[in-house]
Amino acid sequence: MVSSASARNPLWHPFADMGAVDGDRLVIARGEGSYVWDDEGKRYFDATASLWYANFGHGREEIAQAVADQLRTLDSYNLFGYNANEPALKLAERVSALAPEPGSKVFFGSGGGDVVDTAVKIARSYFAHTGRPEKVHVIGRVQGYHGTHGFGTAVGGIAANTAGFGPLPGDISHVPYDSAEALEAEILRVGPERVAAFFCEPVIGAGGVLPPPDGYIETVADICRKHDVLFVADCVIAAFGRLGTWFGIDRWAVKPDMITTAKGITGGTIPLGALIVAPKVAEPFFTGEPGAPVLRHGATYAGHPVACAAGNATLDIYERDGLIPRGRELEKPLADALSGLVSHPLVAEVRAGLGFLAAVELKAEFLASDAGAPNRLQRMAREEGILVRNLAKGIAVSPPLIAGEAELDLLASALPRALERLV
Repeated sequence: MVSSASARNPLWHPFADMGAVDGDRLVIARGEGSYVWDDEGKRYFDATASLWYANFGHGREEIAQAVADQLRTLDSYNLFGYNANEPALKLAERVSALAPEPGSKVFFGSGGGDVVDTAVKIARSYFAHTGRPEKVHVIGRVQGYHGTHGFGTAVGGIAANTAGFGPLPGDISHVPYDSAEALEAEILRVGPERVAAFFCEPVIGAGGVLPPPDGYIETVADICRKHDVLFVADCVIAAFGRLGTWFGIDRWAVKPDMITTAKGITGGTIPLGALIVAPKVAEPFFTGEPGAPVLRHGATYAGHPVACAAGNATLDIYERDGLIPRGRELEKPLADALSGLVSHPLVAEVRAGLGFLAAVELKAEFLASDAGAPNRLQRMAREEGILVRNLAKGIAVSPPLIAGEAELDLLASALPRALERLV
């Protein structure tokens, strides 16, 4: 579909081949529930909840009303220094109360990238202010994704996302995503006295929807504790029901030192991120003593009253509609809906069964002959009426938590048709 309104428009899209996009934009005009419509009136099942975030779908009147009310009351004001606003105070209390560690603090940002960079700075600053300034090294995982800010780009382990940008922040290394032993070996190689933090997505998202091996999360958490390394759970995708719990990482019996969240905290309606910081890590900054350290860091729109009003209304929806457990309740139905793809001659693997997200990976020999196949499969799925996310080796789905049998049936029927057209 070519929209006359979008041809040669100056809009530059993230993660896009603009030569291919120009003149062929999919212009989304409106959304309602689990569906969106383009500017020509065609309806699509939003099978990725936009970008992993429209957890309760689209068009919630409660969010619109909360935002409108807040705009009329206090449209904006910064959170720096002594400043605060009621929506931010309320949301911080609610998020802290849900955290695995009682008494956790909440630092707001404009999105996931903000809070990832904040987590790196706090990790290094925490050790600097507790007499160990040499602990600055950060370890990420191969295929991990932690946003596109400076530290997040460097900690991320997707090679294509770091190419061509020149030198990135240093004192960062990566280990295989599925080996706890490799993490401990890397900590010992660098020296525990130099390692500040380890970043871990409960389920790797953009890097391929890769679930952790059995026992992995508990083991890496123990390794971090053993070597006094901060365990940072990046739950920007996993939180707010995607894995069936409030933060995703709380499916495992671990207590991270920090948890990054964004996306689902407002259902994507307004950009907002929240970093949850365990009491031990926050303590040096909250002593109340003269000369206590100040974290000289923060986003202009951190704790924006309108964004936090949307966040409070979002938590109301999750609680009232019982949406948080659905990520776990729907994981088997989603796996069942995709099970017919396992035997397709172009499919190498279907990864599903942990949370309401999944990936379909194409066979290596097919990708070797057609590197653009994931993009084409995404396009074929679109023509079949479903929007999926293209990955390096296939596609991903992460439907809204309100999706039901009809939407899963649509996935089960449309994706095989898209694959057949790919040949």
